[in-house]
Amino acid sequence: MGSNSSKISDLPKNEYLKKLSGPEPVSENDPFWNQLFSFSFPAPTGSTELKLLEEATISVCKSLVENNPRTGNLAALTKVFLSRTRELRLSAECQNHIFIWQTHNALFIICCLLKVFICELSEEELQLHFTYEDKSPGSYSSDSEDLLEELLCSLVQLITDTPLLDITYEISVEAVSAMVVFLSCQLFHKEVLRQSISHKYLMQGPCLPYTSKLVKTLLYNFIRQEKPPPPGTHVFPQQSDGGGLLYGLASGVATGLWTVFTLGGAGSKAASSPELTSPLANQSLLLLLVLVNLTDAPDIPNPYRQAVTSFKNTQDSSPFPSSVPHTFQINFNSLYTALCEQQTSDQATLLLYTLLHQNSNVRTYMLARTDMENLVLPILEILYHVEERNSHHVYMALIILLILTEDDGFNRSIHEVILKNITWYSERVLTEISLGSLLILVVIRTIQYNMTRTRDKYLHTNCLAALANMSAQFRSLHQYAAQRIISLFSLLSKKHNKVLEQATQSLRGPLSSSDVPLPDYAQDLSVIEEVIRMMLEIINSCLTNSLHHNPNLVYALLYKRDLFEQFRTHPSFQDIMQNIDLKFPELKFKYVEEERPEEFFTPYVWSLVYSSAVGLYWNPRDIQLFAMDSD
Repeated sequence: MGSNSSKISDLPKNEYLKKLSGPEPVSENDPFWNQLFSFSFPAPTGSTELKLLEEATISVCKSLVENNPRTGNLAALTKVFLSRTRELRLSAECQNHIFIWQTHNALFIICCLLKVFICELSEEELQLHFTYEDKSPGSYSSDSEDLLEELLCSLVQLITDTPLLDITYEISVEAVSAMVVFLSCQLFHKEVLRQSISHKYLMQGPCLPYTSKLVKTLLYNFIRQEKPPPPGTHVFPQQSDGGGLLYGLASGVATGLWTVFTLGGAGSKAASSPELTSPLANQSLLLLLVLVNLTDAPDIPNPYRQAVTSFKNTQDSSPFPSSVPHTFQINFNSLYTALCEQQTSDQATLLLYTLLHQNSNVRTYMLARTDMENLVLPILEILYHVEERNSHHVYMALIILLILTEDDGFNRSIHEVILKNITWYSERVLTEISLGSLLILVVIRTIQYNMTRTRDKYLHTNCLAALANMSAQFRSLHQYAAQRIISLFSLLSKKHNKVLEQATQSLRGPLSSSDVPLPDYAQDLSVIEEVIRMMLEIINSCLTNSLHHNPNLVYALLYKRDLFEQFRTHPSFQDIMQNIDLKFPELKFKYVEEERPEEFFTPYVWSLVYSSAVGLYWNPRDIQLFAMDSD
């Protein structure tokens, strides 16, 4: 690096990097370090530039891997950085721009090296490289210490204790990014890591007391959405050739090596990432999700998950349970507002799901809100624009609706909220409609899209489960919503008849001598009949509990009453049809979001963190197709 480095292409020939990775040891007190940390070149702003940076430095990193066992330069670099972090808070208070700039650059170099080391070495080999020291004659070894653990703890302290100012914004982003790099060993293992050195450091030892403080800091970083300092407040003057390290948003969404942790999509279709206004908030959220989804140690539960599942509102004055460690308080109103505003990103939707599913305090607070439309509308918009979203984002949004509809109070209140002029709903002009009717319309549209495009059985099941949870509380359904319910049932009936006819023809036809296997019509028919039965249960529940409150649905049923005739004698539907015909006593169904193992979330979180950087795709579960022919 050094003051003469102005372009990424110059890095392989850089004399300071050659000295760092060369065969000669560098003392911790050598003025070389100040020269190394005084580089200035434009930080990478995308995956292409990050790839160029990696390619430009790979030879340096490999040389360091080869020579470090004799020189101990990686340990010396780490110790120099650690000594600087101890003075960082005082430097921020004294506005020591140069010191903070050089400390940031030191962390940037460590992050670059760490990324390559993690890619090329096992965790045990990585840990060993931090123990090597100068083996030249006359040198001596210091007391045994775990530099890797000390470095990780230093990053935690940097995130939690350094005041967030204009001059410390970029080093805060870099520290968060470096922690994600630390935990990225999972990316190079096909199985979910259950025992990891980095996990051990975070879950016990010096880092453990910082658990609640770190989680709280990351949450507040997300809530506050602090923007980078404006271009006029650079940490140091720009070089005349324009090659200075930019500290504004123009320099990239984050200055660290892992700038592109903004996801590009991990599902059937890559999502276009919105422009980030707060790199610190985005990186903090990604780190928080990674920490929460770390697997439990054999004898120690994940303390970060414990912190996320137990924190309380600042307005809650009740004492903390003694049995719940790592708890804290946070402003729920600010958290709710941030979650409502940030649902355009996968990671914010995953955080919302995590909180609703695992933190009963947050779930109770949100369900008691009188402005639930602020949260529900962004979720519905995700489902409405299903073609533009990746499959995981859609799936998480749908599970959130399923969790919300488990609450009867929510199901009642959404029909009392009247919305006007929903501009993003383009199939029909909706000048006035209840939130409940709009939810039904969007869920039905998602089902129909899934039937003709993705054919994911789980998506069907969750959509219908949400409708079933709501059905007993249907009130004053909009005319269009009632029509769409019956239209969906009509579509399912046609598909049922079509598959039944194909199955009959295949049985009557001559046996084929070809090797092409016949379609499994029995399985297709079973899936369709399962969905039809759920639709009948939804209609039955509504008629049993709220017949007089839904005249539009009654009219729609009468208009299409011939649709139900064929199912009255069908053995799979006779009982439910009798209930509908006779208005049998209440039959109410509740579908509860199932507990998902951590194996589902760990690869999904890492797909958010890493997919756009190197193009990796992690499929969290084998999708079982809903094998139905489209009309």
